[in-house]
Amino acid sequence: MFQTYDDPGGPALGRKHLPRLRKALKAAGLDGFIIPHEDEWQNEYVPAAYDRLAWATGFTGSAGAAVVMTDEAAIFTDGRYTLQVRAQVDGALFEYRDLVDGGVPAYLREKAKPGVRIGYDPKLHSPDSLDRLRAATEAGGAELVALNLNPIDEIWDDRPPIPAAKVAPHQESYTGESASSKRHRLGDGLKGEKADAVVITSPASIAWLFNVRGGDVARTPLPLGEALLHADGTADLFLADEKVSPELRQWLGNEVAIKPSEELQPTLAAMRGKRVRLDPSTASAWYFEELKKAGAEIVRGQDPVVLPRACKNDAEIEGSRQAHIRDGAAISRFLHWLATDAQTGKVQEIEACQKLEQFRHETGALKDLSFDSISGAGPNGAIVHYRVTKKTNRKLARGSLFLIDSGGQYLDGTTDITRTVAIGRPTKEMKDRFTRVLKGHIALSRVRFPKGTTGHQLDALARMSLWEGGLDYDHGTGHGVGSYLGVHEGPHRIAKFVNTQPLEPGMIVSNEPGYYKTGAYGIRIENLQVVTPAADIEGGERPMLGFETLTLAPIARELIVKQLLTKEEIAWVNAYHARVWDKIGPQLEGDAKAWIETATKPL
Repeated sequence: MFQTYDDPGGPALGRKHLPRLRKALKAAGLDGFIIPHEDEWQNEYVPAAYDRLAWATGFTGSAGAAVVMTDEAAIFTDGRYTLQVRAQVDGALFEYRDLVDGGVPAYLREKAKPGVRIGYDPKLHSPDSLDRLRAATEAGGAELVALNLNPIDEIWDDRPPIPAAKVAPHQESYTGESASSKRHRLGDGLKGEKADAVVITSPASIAWLFNVRGGDVARTPLPLGEALLHADGTADLFLADEKVSPELRQWLGNEVAIKPSEELQPTLAAMRGKRVRLDPSTASAWYFEELKKAGAEIVRGQDPVVLPRACKNDAEIEGSRQAHIRDGAAISRFLHWLATDAQTGKVQEIEACQKLEQFRHETGALKDLSFDSISGAGPNGAIVHYRVTKKTNRKLARGSLFLIDSGGQYLDGTTDITRTVAIGRPTKEMKDRFTRVLKGHIALSRVRFPKGTTGHQLDALARMSLWEGGLDYDHGTGHGVGSYLGVHEGPHRIAKFVNTQPLEPGMIVSNEPGYYKTGAYGIRIENLQVVTPAADIEGGERPMLGFETLTLAPIARELIVKQLLTKEEIAWVNAYHARVWDKIGPQLEGDAKAWIETATKPL
């Protein structure tokens, strides 16, 4: 559970492993190999045993890819990791490339020559992404080669153990609906589209559908496995034997057949003549090939669990509220510590992380962190997905800003919060930038929007004040959050990139605009909020939706330039802080309670 601070990556890994990989590729008659970040389950946070990208390059971020050729190589990351990738990956071995602008397909198109053979592991690529890779490769006359065995797995002699955590029931008091009800409800949907079954490959979907949780993925209570849901509501659940207990068998009941993972391929092979739904965005190309060979009729469609999982029911929303009240008390105790003991200029980033973890543990309800805390002092705060290590550990120096992005996993909810505070006296520029970020945060919190609105249609609201100052940030503004599941989940999001999924009641999404000055400081303000029906608007003609803020912790008043806020924005800050005082104040004692009373006073 506790966060570690050793650097698991670094340039040395690439220098050590790249020659071995090239030797293996040569032996296999290959001129190149594509290494995505994703594992067999398309996880964002990959267990160490499946983090092949980190093994090959040293890069440990949550999004990336690499292509290794016989005499050159490239590493691909997005805007969140511009600085991290240069710190972890040897630029003499790997060319730094953008994952979004052209990405791997553009690189393959450049390198593809007649006779060149580039290998890939079909279990690690979705069919849609594979189509793009194949088109790019074949455009130059090269060949994309599917491999039965991943060459990295064959030479990874110090590979960490394969995850094998027990799968445990997740009680209906938290889920708000029985697993049987979920299975039959989704089974009826399959009947409606005349499908016989759907293959579920997403661990988060399996956890939600069967009301179970696991421990195979760090920071996220996921069980790694697969499932086949039939139109009659029965299901086959494929798990490694060591993950299954008598309690689990009893919990799942007679309508769920638990089978060893080895039986997945034979089960798919027996689907001849069946109409089988499969999600091309989450299931790897391997599933499509296996069903095609079996003679099944493949129905491409979104995993039917995704949308119901995203639209939280009343029990899940109330659970999230309670988790945030509990978490907010821990965060507020930590913010009090930052405002007092940590103002010396001697406290370091790791100590701050450990202090926050301590406060969360003292709630007595913490199951895990929801991700490794981002604890960025001064210039480290400008690294969007910075992960502090013993090597990078900085002091929270006076006259600087400190950014802390963190979250907790509780049985009743998942939290994610970012706060930025001043250590010592902030500069005029820091306060200006902070207030612009706050104005964007408030705009996205206050907005009312009609049904059918998507996140990318709202994204500009969070950026307008920054844009007015000629500023911006290079990450999305909001991501979905699960219910004691992933801290990042779809299908909704708030970002510049087009997303076709409308925001619907019950969806939890983050609100986290920011500003980052490379080499100086970073600012981000993040709350989680849930989509709700909005109160009637006088004279309005259409029903509207809005957001209820879930996160409860003070926003740094000392960084707010009141004169830059409108009356409505000031009213929002005051109303938000009044809620914080009402819900969190009674949980604190002594100096911490006196501090939060002052921290939440009206502007």
